[in-house]
Amino acid sequence: MKLHSLNAGYFKLDGGAMFGVVPKTIWQKQNPADENNMCSWALRCLLMEDGDKLILIDTGMGDKQDAKFFSYYYLFGDDTLTGNLYKLGFKNEDITDVILTHLHFDHCGGAIIRDGESLKPAFPNATFWSNEAHWQWAINPNAREKASFLKENILPMEANGKLLMVDSSNIEITNNLLAAAPSSISNHLSFRFANGHTKAMMLPQIQYKGRTIVYMADLLPSVGHIPMPYVMGYDMFPLLTMEEKAAFFKEAVDNDYILFLEHDPLNECITLQQTEKGIRVKELFTLTDI
Repeated sequence: MKLHSLNAGYFKLDGGAMFGVVPKTIWQKQNPADENNMCSWALRCLLMEDGDKLILIDTGMGDKQDAKFFSYYYLFGDDTLTGNLYKLGFKNEDITDVILTHLHFDHCGGAIIRDGESLKPAFPNATFWSNEAHWQWAINPNAREKASFLKENILPMEANGKLLMVDSSNIEITNNLLAAAPSSISNHLSFRFANGHTKAMMLPQIQYKGRTIVYMADLLPSVGHIPMPYVMGYDMFPLLTMEEKAAFFKEAVDNDYILFLEHDPLNECITLQQTEKGIRVKELFTLTDI
């Protein structure tokens, strides 16, 4: 099996929204803001070559929205998902499975493209994977999250008959430990579920070269979010996020997990360690270093 990091571009979000109650005088040291208080973030996806399967985790935000939409989120850079697939010798048609950690636009927007007046899967031969609890949450959105769950990103998956659900019925979340559920997609893959950011967000966990890699999605957007109180203003249940982080971080330290960061603009992979100030970064590296 091989793993590849694929950047689908960079975008900007308000620094205050990204760090919640943490003062700018503190968070800007790690994530400096521009003159509009916007910080830059990556759209880092993960590609698994696993036998006859080519599995993509998350898809970035895509490019089908209008100019007004992108005026809010400032998509920039030369990286594209399709372009970086091509550099590895693959094309969109080669993808067999697309795992969507959750259905916020910056994680699933690239799954659907606009073809004239039609919306269709960007990966025409792929099965798209969500889970029933999150799917229902997304297609019946609450008022606060509605702007992140865009129907044009979500409904075409089901309409094209490409959508399947990960079985989460056998998961017991005890003391927020986010226990991993086996996956039918790959023997190397399991799923953890977190509920603080949004309901039933999936965190893919991969066994790779004798190590455990966890794709952190929005449970840990960046290195700057490691301290427990550093929780995004976007999280639906911030106290639950803190509890989930604390329980998972302890497990990650005890087992030396590798955490793959989706939104950190600089850092791809990290490990954690316990320090006098709490849990902090142990090592910074890339997938190619493993």
